[in-house]
Amino acid sequence: MEKKVVSIINEMSESLSIGQLRVLQKTMLKHLCESGPTREQMPNEDYLQLFLDSKRIEGCSDRTLSYYRSTIVHFMTCISEPVRMVNTEIIRSYLADYRSRNNCTNVTIDNVRRNISSFFSWLEEEDYILKSPMRRIHKIKTKKDVKEIITDEEIELLRDNCKEARDLAIIDFLYSTGVRVGELVRLNVSDIDFDNRECIVLGKGGIERKVYFDAKAKIHLHEYLLTRKDRNPALFVSLDAPHERLNVSGVEIRLRNLGKASNLQRIHPHRFRRTMATRAIDKGMPVEQVQKLLGHSQIDTTMQYAVVSQKNIKSSHQKYIS
Repeated sequence: MEKKVVSIINEMSESLSIGQLRVLQKTMLKHLCESGPTREQMPNEDYLQLFLDSKRIEGCSDRTLSYYRSTIVHFMTCISEPVRMVNTEIIRSYLADYRSRNNCTNVTIDNVRRNISSFFSWLEEEDYILKSPMRRIHKIKTKKDVKEIITDEEIELLRDNCKEARDLAIIDFLYSTGVRVGELVRLNVSDIDFDNRECIVLGKGGIERKVYFDAKAKIHLHEYLLTRKDRNPALFVSLDAPHERLNVSGVEIRLRNLGKASNLQRIHPHRFRRTMATRAIDKGMPVEQVQKLLGHSQIDTTMQYAVVSQKNIKSSHQKYIS
């Protein structure tokens, strides 16, 4: 019966808001499942499926849902209790054993903790449990390394090693817009407003936002599109026939290879995004505007992306203190 409820919820997802869908789901479960299995009899897998369906309605990507699933399935296979009976000690023991078996870093184990916490928080919010056992398991401290950005010299090296017009267009588009790689590959040629050097991207949670690109990106986009002989509507396509829409892994592999050809380490799409945020803040753009450009719901997330350059700190020290 609960699977039928989920099916109905999915069908209604385009007509109702998230809040309305939650109310509908609770009401249907309350009145339709009384003759079926009780909550105590529901297998762990059913709770997981309901959780994933809820996250899908909220707009989580397939990649995020897959990460949730793999993390929680592994947790469930390592415990013998129903999830409604899991306590804090069981989870602590699991996390400690996970760290020991996999010899993983604090960053990895905290990611596992966060996913499990999301699951139990959802169980609590949906009244499947009275209180999440994760409440007393706090964030695991991790070493915060200074994230490197792409320097002016490095971006020129990458440009010089581009043998394809497409790759040069990708580099300059990422460098000037700071879009996510998933947003980049979803763009169509028709989305680009060359006159105003702007376009609308579809971000996380299905939220649209406007981003802007510079003159160099405009020129290289134009030059790339002139080389195209296919009719694919995608802005960026594979180099070989049948010229399919470029996917996330395709962009990541291409940038990594360009980095190696330029004798540069850790060149990936996200580094371009962090570089754009850092450059904008260093040049005086208000962080609220950078937040808008990046599509962050929380300004704290924007601040984590932005790395204040040491050169600017020294200059400010000389100006205001020395």
